[in-house]
Amino acid sequence: MKSIGIILAGGNNNRIGRLSDKRAIAALPVAGSYRAIDFTLSNMSNSRVSKVAVLPQFNARSLNEHLSSSKWWDFGRKQGGLYVFTPTVTKNNNSWYQGTADALYQNIDFLKKSHEPYVIIATGDGVYKMDYGKVLEAHIAKNADITVVYTTLKDTDDDLTRFGVLKLDENERIVEFEEKPLVASSNNVSIGVYVIRRRHLIEILERCAREDRHDFVQDVLVRYRNVRKIYGYKLDTYWRNIATVDSYYKTNMDFLKKDVRDYFFKQYPDVYTKIDDLPPAKYNPGAVVRNSLVSSGCILNGTVENSILFKKAYVGNNCIIKNSIILNDVYIG
Repeated sequence: MKSIGIILAGGNNNRIGRLSDKRAIAALPVAGSYRAIDFTLSNMSNSRVSKVAVLPQFNARSLNEHLSSSKWWDFGRKQGGLYVFTPTVTKNNNSWYQGTADALYQNIDFLKKSHEPYVIIATGDGVYKMDYGKVLEAHIAKNADITVVYTTLKDTDDDLTRFGVLKLDENERIVEFEEKPLVASSNNVSIGVYVIRRRHLIEILERCAREDRHDFVQDVLVRYRNVRKIYGYKLDTYWRNIATVDSYYKTNMDFLKKDVRDYFFKQYPDVYTKIDDLPPAKYNPGAVVRNSLVSSGCILNGTVENSILFKKAYVGNNCIIKNSIILNDVYIG
């Protein structure tokens, strides 16, 4: 693969509430035994992107622990690898990442020392499967400056105003791009995946730094949309962003549907995660479980219906849990 990958995993917003009090959004558990960032890392690995950098910031400890070994996603190799770049105090800089463009700029040495001609930028809070290689092929075929992956949401699917909303012409070229508009003028939303030539990205980041601009969407995509050739690439399969409490709940509940589970876990390519050495779930006499996902390390004595239990949850006698998400290491007496 002639590209490197960068995953933006900054980690916090007001809409996720207390769920991010102790960990980054990208480290939130999803579908029982996975973390949100596993889906993007698996996409990188399955797309044969062998060199990937993760840029965490807020509450990064849990995420760093999860990424402590790259072997789970098959990045542990002589060429390439998995890199984690947290904000670092240097002679020229002593601040946190001021935005997505600033996060990329503070790690511009990673871009300059790489030799691959293209960069795939993705976020760590999306749940989806995708072959980035096909996006790159479309990017090269259209001779695009930047390619933005988008999907079409129904009005009932999610709050469209929390995404970048875009309009395209008949050739899939983006003609309008609004970031988090008050009123959405389209159902096409960016999923936060971009393809751009490495040298072109370096030039843009250096210009943004000189002009004291920090946000990749506002200061690059929106600002350059009429100057550069920015095209869209549509994702037609399942996609959800988990960066609000409501979307986090709905995403996990989707995994109780057989077709969603089969798509992610029984159809190629696979989704990978770090494996914890835990015993299988234990169902004691009297336990009743219906249509639920129960992770390893759990002990159940009560009743669980239409729920997801993450690792090492304990459910005591006479407990009744319905339509719920129980996070890991929870004791319910």
